[in-house]
Amino acid sequence: MKIRIAAFIAGIFGVLGVLLFLVAFGTDYWLLATETCRQLENSTYHHEEEGRASGKEDGKETLTFHHEGFFWRCWFSGEDYKETIWNFWFTSQAHPKYCIHGYLFPMPIALGPHPHPSYDATAVYRGFWTAFIVLAVTASLAGGFLLVCGVPFVNARFYKVGGGFLIVAGVLFALLIFLFVMWKEFAADLPKYILLERSEICPEDIPVNVYYGWSFMFAAAGFPLVFLSGLLFYLVGSSLLKELE
Repeated sequence: MKIRIAAFIAGIFGVLGVLLFLVAFGTDYWLLATETCRQLENSTYHHEEEGRASGKEDGKETLTFHHEGFFWRCWFSGEDYKETIWNFWFTSQAHPKYCIHGYLFPMPIALGPHPHPSYDATAVYRGFWTAFIVLAVTASLAGGFLLVCGVPFVNARFYKVGGGFLIVAGVLFALLIFLFVMWKEFAADLPKYILLERSEICPEDIPVNVYYGWSFMFAAAGFPLVFLSGLLFYLVGSSLLKELE
């Protein structure tokens, strides 16, 4: 009876944690930033594939919002917006919005010389971050699949191995959260990073405000749930194996 209750609790924790993982992985709001770079009339920055461009009247400042995740790095502008992270909410964003691929950024990008003169040497943080987030999501899905196959107590080894996968997923997500915090707080020159595409037209002393986004918060809430779920399932599998012996 106790084993069934533990497995039920572990299942609830696991479902919630994996869902938070998937939301964090699939949404592009790990990093949020705002800036007011004065854009010249003829200056443009664009997505290479779509050839889109954005320009403002000479001398006119607008508040530009940036958000970034694993898949995309996007920005949009609004003249009547105030400095608040609620402007990043899905229904509050101004249009048009421009995006470039976000994974492995900042790597040398196809804008200007190769490599870009503003290339960020801390890209190694983002490289490991990218690898960890892919491995963590894969491990969590593999663990969930094994646990579903093990219900209801058909194969104790499925519980044990599935719990091990969830433990690994929790550890990997903890590592990628740590790397992201280190990258944001200590390693990266964030004003230079945020204005990478417009480094030649934006002044160096422009204020850039950076925040943790919704995706980061989902991941931070999800990894302890997945780790605890994996630990409980591993213990359940071990107990079942002892009973069979």
